[in-house]
Amino acid sequence: MDLKRSIFITIIVAFLYSIVILIGKDTTQPLIILTSMIATTISVATPLTLGALCGTFCERSGVTNIGIEGMMLSAAFFGWLTSIYLNTIYHVTPLPSLLIGVFVAILTGGLLGLLHAWLSVTFKVDQIISGTVINILATGVTGFLNRQLFFEKGSIFGGNVPHAPGTLPIIAIPGLSQIPVFGKVFEQQPIAWTAIILVFVANFVLFRTRWGLRTRAVGEHPRAADTVGINVSFMRYINVIIGGCLAGLGGAYFTLESVPSFEPLMTNGRGFISLAAMIFGNWTPLGAWAAALVFGAAQAFQINLQFFRDLIPPQWAFLQQSYIVGLTPYILTMIILAGLIGRTTSPAADGTPYEK
Repeated sequence: MDLKRSIFITIIVAFLYSIVILIGKDTTQPLIILTSMIATTISVATPLTLGALCGTFCERSGVTNIGIEGMMLSAAFFGWLTSIYLNTIYHVTPLPSLLIGVFVAILTGGLLGLLHAWLSVTFKVDQIISGTVINILATGVTGFLNRQLFFEKGSIFGGNVPHAPGTLPIIAIPGLSQIPVFGKVFEQQPIAWTAIILVFVANFVLFRTRWGLRTRAVGEHPRAADTVGINVSFMRYINVIIGGCLAGLGGAYFTLESVPSFEPLMTNGRGFISLAAMIFGNWTPLGAWAAALVFGAAQAFQINLQFFRDLIPPQWAFLQQSYIVGLTPYILTMIILAGLIGRTTSPAADGTPYEK
């Protein structure tokens, strides 16, 4: 990530954090508010990070993927449905049912990644159209099944939404989590920790391994890659499926780690914000993660202002309006996609079907 983007990230995060901390400056809670902001930023940036990694793997191999939103939404629903079904019908204890639900969510994302690769690579369908199809399909299927399974009489759950088995437990890092006040930052749930680990794994794979070199080759110059014996179609297939699995894990965050329930369209544009994070991060895992943290800070800004709303002074009363501060992530997205933070360069063959 270049200096200009780094400065932008620093300014935005410092600005958002400063506002929230300032509302508690006349209390004994500024450190508590700061800790809450950091912890919340890491948590809510999780699906954005995984979605951005999904886009990075897909587009580094030359396949544009705007279907991340649909992949996340489908994974969120089917992972949650699996955990509900196992817990309610078969009385599987909460933790195993949740872990199986996470696996199903990853599988769901992988299958939609396979569908996207099949349409884009094999049939050479316009990749924007293919991603749009996935988004529309996910919205329709999850909305329909949610109504039929939980709100219709005679459904398998008797027309009532059963009690969810809860969310994944918090994992605290020994030692660090015992630090006074700031120890809360090191108490996160499994998918949040996994997302951070995957950022460094993905960066190593893409830039330090033969697989990564081949992936970048088919995304930059597929004909040259084909000439030296690299199977372009295979590389694109596998990378899009890997991306789908990452998006599926991001979807699991919404219903198995964040809240134990499903709402139609609950991803709320996170897939598209993930794309903005990927672009802002210049198609690199570390850059995408940094950008995801910026968007996460914007969402944490909204959450913490609502949580500490009683501390907001009268002259800042407008910050109590959730719909005002809730616009922050989307305004940042528009600024970044408008190119006001500097030009980015996508892989040369991104979005272009390869004719052998």
